[in-house]
Amino acid sequence: MTITAAADGSALGNPGPAGWGWYADDEHWACGGWPNGTNNMGELMAVLDLLQQTAHLDDELHIICDSTYVINSVTKWLPGWKRRGWKKGDGKPVLNVELMKSLDEAMQGRRVTFEWVKGHAGHVLNEQADRLANAAATAWKAGAAPDPGPGFSGARVAHPAATPGQIEEEPDLFADLESADRAESPELTVIALERSLLTDEVRADAASVAALLHPQWQEIGRSGRLWSREEMLAEIGPIGEVSLDVVDVQVVSDDVILLVWRSHSDEASALRSSLWVRVSGRWVQRFHQGTTAAG
Repeated sequence: MTITAAADGSALGNPGPAGWGWYADDEHWACGGWPNGTNNMGELMAVLDLLQQTAHLDDELHIICDSTYVINSVTKWLPGWKRRGWKKGDGKPVLNVELMKSLDEAMQGRRVTFEWVKGHAGHVLNEQADRLANAAATAWKAGAAPDPGPGFSGARVAHPAATPGQIEEEPDLFADLESADRAESPELTVIALERSLLTDEVRADAASVAALLHPQWQEIGRSGRLWSREEMLAEIGPIGEVSLDVVDVQVVSDDVILLVWRSHSDEASALRSSLWVRVSGRWVQRFHQGTTAAG
C-alpha cells in the first residue's frame, strides 16, 4: 500500500510568522509552525513531519510538493552536503542545516517518492496542504499555536528546535543588498546580485527573483530563445550548484553596468553578459544573454 500526501509551507514575511502542513485525507493531516520562520523552513518541516509520522508504518510514501528546493535538497543534494561536512559546493554552510540533518536521518531505509506539482493550480491535496500551512502561519501571527491535527496514530515525532543558530534562516536578501550598496562599489554590488540569482534560496522564491529583474527585462538564452520577464518567472526554479567567474565589468555610466562572466555547473559552461541598471537607487538586471562555451 502507498500513502499519498501533499506537504507545503508558508511564511507571512520571510522571515515572519511561518507555518507548515501536510494532508493525506480528512483523518490524516498535521500542521505547525513558529512565530518567526521562513517559507523554506515550513516546506522542509512539512516533509520532515510527514516522514516521522509515517516512520512506524510499512507503507510506501508518495509526497506531493510544489517546492523544487525541497525535492532537490532531499533527493539530489543531501549526500554531497553530508560528505562535505554540511557545506555547499562553494564552501558556505548549508541553510536550515538542522532540518536537513533530520531529513537525512528520516529518509534512511524508507521507500519514498516525490512528485512536483505547480502550486495554486487546483491540485486537491496540494491545496489542502497549502490551506493548513497558511492557517498555521496566521495562527502564529495572532499569537496562538495552531491545531496540530490528528497525524498518524502511533507516530513518534522529534522535531529539531527552530531557533536562530540551530536552523539558519534564509538571509534577508534586500536588507543585505541595501547594506552592500552603502559599503561596496557599484561593481561589487552588481556581482553580488548576479551571484544571488544563481542561488537556489533566491530562485526558489519567484518574488525574490522578480525584485531583481527590470519590468522590461529580456534574455536571449543559450538555445537562442528570447525570454520575457513573465515567461522566466513562470518557469524559474532551483538549478543546483552553479559558479560564477567574472570576465569583465564595465561601468557604462553612473547607473549602467555591463557584467561579463562565465557560469560553470556539472552539465555545462557558458559565457554570459548581464546589463544592470540602477532604478530608484536599486540595481536591477535589464538584459541577459548566455552562449554555450566553446570546447
